[in-house]
Amino acid sequence: MVLVVDGQHHSMRLTLGALAELEEDLAEPSLMALVQRFETGGFSTRDVLALLCAGLRGGGTVMDPDALATAEIEGGPMRAAQAAAELLARAFVVEP
Repeated sequence: MVLVVDGQHHSMRLTLGALAELEEDLAEPSLMALVQRFETGGFSTRDVLALLCAGLRGGGTVMDPDALATAEIEGGPMRAAQAAAELLARAFVVEP
């Protein structure tokens, strides 16, 4: 999956290590609790930034949440939230 930040295309994926960090950073007891936050619309901007930063790291781009917060994401905040939710959903898809 690709996110366009400040006009540059960046690959994103969630690694197992990134998922473990997300649980800790977002104070969630489990990945399913994090998934439920997105499914119910109970996620915050902090959740979106944390997921996108983790996905960018997994794709090979290290970006600080503060830098991402001030960057221009193609499609704006709504696209950022959609990308975070899609990234999380893809982490649980088993490909044949």
